[in-house]
Amino acid sequence: MSLFLVLFGIIAFVIAYATYGAWLCKQWGMDPSKTTPAHRLNDGVDYVPAGAPVLLGHHFASIAGAGPIVGPIAASVFGWVPVTLWIVIGSIFFGGVHDFGSLFASVRHDGKSVGQIIEANIGKSGKKLFAVFAWLTLLLVVAAFVNVVAGTFVSTPQAATASLLFIVLAVVFGFAVYRSGVPLSIGSVIGVILLFACIWIGMKFPLVLSKNTWIVLILGYIFVASVTPVWILLQPRDYLNSYLLYAMIGGAVFGLIMYRPGIQLAAFTGFNVNGQYLFPLLFVTVACGAISGFHSLVGSGTSSKQVDKEGDTKLIGYGGMLIEGVLAIIAIITAAYISGDKFGELLKVGGPVNVFATGVGTFMTKIGIPMSVGKPFTALAISAFALTSLDTATRLARFIFQEFFEDETKEQQSILATNRFVSTAITVALGGWLAVAGWQKVWPLFGSANQLLAAIALLSLAAWLANSGRSNKMIIYPMIFMFIVTLTALILLIKTNLAAGNFILVIFGVLLFVLALILIKQSYKILSGETKKSTSV
Repeated sequence: MSLFLVLFGIIAFVIAYATYGAWLCKQWGMDPSKTTPAHRLNDGVDYVPAGAPVLLGHHFASIAGAGPIVGPIAASVFGWVPVTLWIVIGSIFFGGVHDFGSLFASVRHDGKSVGQIIEANIGKSGKKLFAVFAWLTLLLVVAAFVNVVAGTFVSTPQAATASLLFIVLAVVFGFAVYRSGVPLSIGSVIGVILLFACIWIGMKFPLVLSKNTWIVLILGYIFVASVTPVWILLQPRDYLNSYLLYAMIGGAVFGLIMYRPGIQLAAFTGFNVNGQYLFPLLFVTVACGAISGFHSLVGSGTSSKQVDKEGDTKLIGYGGMLIEGVLAIIAIITAAYISGDKFGELLKVGGPVNVFATGVGTFMTKIGIPMSVGKPFTALAISAFALTSLDTATRLARFIFQEFFEDETKEQQSILATNRFVSTAITVALGGWLAVAGWQKVWPLFGSANQLLAAIALLSLAAWLANSGRSNKMIIYPMIFMFIVTLTALILLIKTNLAAGNFILVIFGVLLFVLALILIKQSYKILSGETKKSTSV
């Protein structure tokens, strides 16, 4: 059954990419001859053209992280059938459309964020509300991933050594390919070889430091990574790191084919499991495995500024989400093939990442890779992508912060809008403060906040398509569903925290709920056709 699940998912995704993805391109009027913002606004820092393979590596590494692993495993309490169905259906008709649309719309809006798209198609007040919400959500991402990465480096010091070597390798690769004329093909071969050499060195020479020390070092790193030109670190590091994930997915799939593990997890456990309701919690918990608002920030934040040709957006946006769907299916299988007692033990010791690493390491033994190598390699790959998501989130928060203070009516912009060092310093300082001073108190809201981001991103796409005279039915239905899911989840969360006396969480939940209602109200007339803002993109 496990072999059927992974093959079913891969075949469904390939068919969807060739058919539904092509249909979306036609409906949206994709034009490969258009000059992209990466060329038109090339500044050598944020707007820098990147070939499709390089940009797919950056985009996929940024959106993957630990989300498609943690989400499906956490949602496995409802059984493997509903989780798998939502991963496949969600990736094709929800997440893929959301990611592809966000990237494409941003390219058509000069590489601006979802907030700017909202301003152009709904109004300035909508943009301001979205910017505040998105920036606060990204602060949560920064705080959480700083803790995750620092904790991983403490528990797996081999990952720390390898990650530091990855950074050095990425800088060398960037200068070699972008400034010294080394062909990408040759640089890739050498880079991948050195990438795995870094892993070997990491296993031989683990770097042991305290968690607080790692937090300080990581905060310093993400500051530098957010302000440096993308070709120096972001593009090459994410591109090379993507090979880690491709290797991990490939090893897991071939391992599954050879191992053919049975399914121990129940197909369906019920609509109410220990007080947790399948609707809406399944659709909030799986998150990145089917649809994630964070992806819209990546697509409209960093990726859209690097698109070389408009035709590349299908591969990067839609294709990237479908690859992530494969990873999510593998994740649910790693939870489904083991007994309940062992699953609980692995979960208690190291969380969902430990469950995943143990499962993938076990599958790889059937293709000749020892468990002592397969499991640490999987853990190293996950930590590398957690770090990737972290510094991408920091750069995105910087973009949104600057956009919030931009005023096109003024010739002289404020320092908060123009100085990337100031905006980054504020973001890193507040994110770091949350990381060490109680980010856990508001973390339960992140799942709902992330999915609300997805619903709002779909709202912005629907408004843009309506304004430009294009069909938006492929957006409307997923958008309505995600708003229903998110608002229902927020009501349950507010109710639970009110009963528990967690009034800070209640206030945050109410603010998110009100924000969603305001944006829905502001966009209703546009979506219903009563009014139409002029747009030429």
